[in-house]
Amino acid sequence: MNTIFRKSMLSVAGLAFAGGVFAGPIAAHANPVDAKPVAVAVQSAAPKPQGEQSHISLNDEQTANVKAIIAATKKAGLPERAAVISIATSLQESKLENLGHLGDRNDHDSLGLFQQRPSSGWGTPEQITDPEYSTTAFLKGLKQVDGWQDMALTDAAQTVQVSAYPDAYAQWEQQATDLVAQHWNS
Repeated sequence: MNTIFRKSMLSVAGLAFAGGVFAGPIAAHANPVDAKPVAVAVQSAAPKPQGEQSHISLNDEQTANVKAIIAATKKAGLPERAAVISIATSLQESKLENLGHLGDRNDHDSLGLFQQRPSSGWGTPEQITDPEYSTTAFLKGLKQVDGWQDMALTDAAQTVQVSAYPDAYAQWEQQATDLVAQHWNS
């Protein structure tokens, strides 16, 4: 279901709900009207990847980091969708490389798989460069996002990361989905 259609359906549903809330008590005292149930489309699966998709070949270290992200997601008791969002975020932030301080090329004091910053409260440099810790910290932030399970990946990731490039996460959704499908049960 495309984003415009989904937003339209949500808008219509919201108006219908609001109309029911405001008209409900008044309508309860009115004469009954023949009403027929209306079918409403409900999206049960996670949104489809948006926009052009990027893909990189992974080396052994990057694959190990994928597995670490998946293991931390399982340990946190979260579903595959959380791992997809985490891996896509790490693909954007570090190409799944556990980055230390990059000198002049460093974005402030960003470190690790998710380019988290000690100065922003993500943890110590040692913690942030630990794949399990950094993933758990990212997932803790993700769990605080209302409705993250059903929102576009880039919106969920951006809400946690607060990136200067909020739409950049979307390009990694297909590869992240494929990696989770490949490694979730391994």
